[in-house]
Amino acid sequence: MKNWVLNNKLLLIGIIVGAIGGYLYWQQIGCSNGTCMITSKWHNSTAYGAVMGGLLFSIFKKEKK
Repeated sequence: MKNWVLNNKLLLIGIIVGAIGGYLYWQQIGCSNGTCMITSKWHNSTAYGAVMGGLLFSIFKKEKK
């Protein structure tokens, strides 16, 4: 388990940063009338941010040969 975490630390950092960003987006901007699918609830926005952050940060991972 420890080895997996060390090998994927960039992905995990991206998930955490994205989740924080998604939550802050919901808190500061959000959707006041509830018709927005992603930003109307905090858990949707946080999960979407975590996925996007993980995808973004995983782009920069170097593959071992």
